[in-house]
Amino acid sequence: MNNINAEVIGAKKIAIAGHIRPDGDCIGSCTALYLYLKQYQEELGIDQVDVYLERFGNEFRILAGVDNILHSYDNEECYDVFISLDCGSLDRLGNALKYYNQAKKTINIDHHISNQSFAMVNHVVADASSTCEVLYSLMEEDHITKEIAEALYVGIIHDTGVFKHSNTSEKTMQIAGKLISKGIAFSKLIDESFYSKTYVQNQILGRCLMESLLIMNGKVVVSSISRKMLDFYEATHSDLDGIIDQLRIIKGVEVAIFISETDVQDYKVSMRSNGEVNVSKIAVYFGGGGHIKAAGCSMKGSLHDVINNLTPHIEAQLKQIKEKKSQA
Repeated sequence: MNNINAEVIGAKKIAIAGHIRPDGDCIGSCTALYLYLKQYQEELGIDQVDVYLERFGNEFRILAGVDNILHSYDNEECYDVFISLDCGSLDRLGNALKYYNQAKKTINIDHHISNQSFAMVNHVVADASSTCEVLYSLMEEDHITKEIAEALYVGIIHDTGVFKHSNTSEKTMQIAGKLISKGIAFSKLIDESFYSKTYVQNQILGRCLMESLLIMNGKVVVSSISRKMLDFYEATHSDLDGIIDQLRIIKGVEVAIFISETDVQDYKVSMRSNGEVNVSKIAVYFGGGGHIKAAGCSMKGSLHDVINNLTPHIEAQLKQIKEKKSQA
């Protein structure tokens, strides 16, 4: 795919959706594409563009177009084109899967190395920093408005940790510069969507850090949060953003694990690697996916079961890494 316009021309109804529990890149890419296609409605013959995402934090209300995102899946629309963004597999589409299954044409745009290329048209760039970076290359630059640039920029800063993660490339910075040239208030976007936290979010962060555990001689840090604790703080899973990154920066840690309970004996697992451990490989083993240094999955059982099932995979990789270095 070279241009998104060529893939949707003639489509009357278009649906856009991202993964369950959407993050900044997912929200940014879905919002940016929605705003972009709305510009071309008359030219491309589009009558309707709908975006479906699960509910997300108010910090993303800074973006134009997010108020038009649909959070319910109770209509029975049948779309000419369904576009999946930032989603590695069909099961990650959640309730939007029914619209995918009914669509005449499906498109998959992503940057996850574990992407399963599940659509009719697949455009996956595994070395891109974010889906927003991939999406930028599929748009006509002259039609990227200030509002679209803001959405793309937010997606990029969230998946690169404001350009500090190893997935940040020269191309990433060039694109960010071009987005800034559109006149976006980039400092405000960073502060309000990435760094700004509510008092409750900081309370939860502090508690998760205090109750974290160092294992494997300090090479792995693990923290978790229960549904009971979330209920106590009257918080949602969107309030947990950023906790895994605070765990990751603990000195000496090779792998950070954050486990959040989503249902009875049902957990969302987030993993970050600081060194050579491939957490994507571990996530894929348990039915998830992601990147070499940032990945996640869902797991069932007790909290101890989850930790005990994950740690042997990390230990095995650390052992292999040590053996390779000793042979070098």
